[in-house]
Order: sequence, then structure tokens, then C-alpha cells
Amino acid sequence: MKKMRTADVFTLVRIIASPLFIFVYFLPSLFGDKEPLSITNIVSVCIIIPLILFAEFTDYLDGHYARKHKVVSDFGKLFDPFADVILHLTTFFCYTMTGYISPFIVLLFVYREFGQLFLRMIAAKKGIAIAARKGGKFKTVLYIVAGFYSLFLESCVRCGLELPELQIWYYVGYALYIAGLVASYASFIDYLVHFIPVITKDEK
Repeated sequence: MKKMRTADVFTLVRIIASPLFIFVYFLPSLFGDKEPLSITNIVSVCIIIPLILFAEFTDYLDGHYARKHKVVSDFGKLFDPFADVILHLTTFFCYTMTGYISPFIVLLFVYREFGQLFLRMIAAKKGIAIAARKGGKFKTVLYIVAGFYSLFLESCVRCGLELPELQIWYYVGYALYIAGLVASYASFIDYLVHFIPVITKDEK
């Protein structure tokens, strides 16, 4: 049980990092500071990039330690994707507030993730733990890429770096989010096809 805590603590880091991300992301706004290269803008960039990098890296660490100590559990299979959802939806919300992603697209992400969590809850009630499948892992990678891309653009703005043809950079960001959205619903359908028959096989 002690070894299992190591993996779970790393998972918990992503949940704790989520409200911290919100606070640091909007730190300049709290001080009413909207000027690039201001102290709060620079400080926010210097904190938020290592914060999100480490938070995402814990997704590897929790799985690594769970496998290393051979303590992969049904709880971990549920806790890990839950922490991922909290972190990614939090960052997407922040990027929505600064115009890097449409609220409508974020709402579609929320629908998908709540649908997935509902499916996991039904499966858990029947003693079935739904582990991440390849499609789910791929959509998570797209979530991370799209999120880091938006953070890159925002960091450039805060540090006073002007990107050429800025509007094109925004279009690329939207394309990444749409790709993530398509992958998320495709993986959700895959989960439904794979697990619904297993969940309902004993029902008449």
C-alpha cells in the first residue's frame, strides 16, 4: 500500500496543479497589469511553463512507478484519467479566456470527458476498470500539444515577442484543437464499442 501511494501522489499533483495554473495564468490580471514585459507577465511565464511541464510529466511518473512496483490498481486506472481531465479542462478554460480556443469547442470537450467519466462509473459499479486505450492516449497527446501551443503563443505575447503573420498562428492553434476534438470523440466511440457489450453482457 505504501508503494501505491507513490504513483497516486504523482497523479494528485496534476489535480493540485490545476488551480495553481489558473492563479498563475491570471496573475497579471489580478494586478491589473496588461503590458508585455511587465514584472507580473514575466513572472507568470517563468512559473507557469515549469508548472505545466512537471504536471504533464507526472502522467508518465505515476504509470512508471505503478508498473515498477507492480501495484497497478483499479483505483489508479480511474484516478489517473480523472486527474488528466481536471488538468486539461482547466488549461483549456484559461486559453478560452484569452481567445486561443472557442468556448463552443471547450464545451464539446467537456461533453466528451463527462461522457467518458460516466462510462467509467457504470463499468466500476459492475467491477470493471476501464484502462486507457490507444485512442484515448492519442487524444491526450493532442490535448497536450494543443495546450502547449496556446501557452507558447501566450508566453510570446507576455514577453513582448512579435510573431510574423500572427493570425496564421491562431489558425494553427484552432486546427490542433479541432484535431484533438475529433480524436477525443473517435476514442469515445471506440470505448463505447469495446466496453458497452462487456458492461451489458449479463443484462437481459
